[in-house]
Amino acid sequence: MINFFKQHPLIVMLPLAFYLYNLAFENTAIFWYMYTFAMLILMSIAIIFVKIFDELATWKSLAYGLGYGTILYGFIAAGFQLLLMTPINITGSVESFLSAFAPISIWHYLLLMFIIVPGEEIFWRGLVQQKLKLYVSTPLAVISSSVLFGFALALSGFWPGVAAGIVAGLILGLLYEWKKSLPLIIVTHLVMIVLLFLILPLPI
Repeated sequence: MINFFKQHPLIVMLPLAFYLYNLAFENTAIFWYMYTFAMLILMSIAIIFVKIFDELATWKSLAYGLGYGTILYGFIAAGFQLLLMTPINITGSVESFLSAFAPISIWHYLLLMFIIVPGEEIFWRGLVQQKLKLYVSTPLAVISSSVLFGFALALSGFWPGVAAGIVAGLILGLLYEWKKSLPLIIVTHLVMIVLLFLILPLPI
């Protein structure tokens, strides 16, 4: 039985992930504590089951990450502009989400940089995506892991975030399969976060 779970860790890890995400999102007052706790657990366990790829030189991870992170931000910003042209009250939804969950202090950004973003990438791209490749083709594994990531974010009640999470997951997942570099996708993710919350926030 133990060997079975070692070979198929997603049977346990995915329910655990959704449980921890739900705990984090259900109480906004302690969101940053619980989400950090969730990522620490998921990241720590994921490292046991998967090999972390790092096949790029450090300077390439930083340079490419800056470019790809800007592109990722562009997709998110373009999607927001498209939703503004629909009857959906996207502005109100974004404002509500940001008031509850947006980083507002230096330590929030430090948590994002050193725990949350690395944890998300190690778990969703490193573990989930790689283990799904045992059952389906690589393209389907990228799509499936992205959709699962979006569903996890749906526990926040922020439905536009589901679409953003899936799009981001697809880009990051494809980038990981292409470049085989976890530092690259972590830098890409961080650049997108910095642009989205600090440098070029959405015009709400």
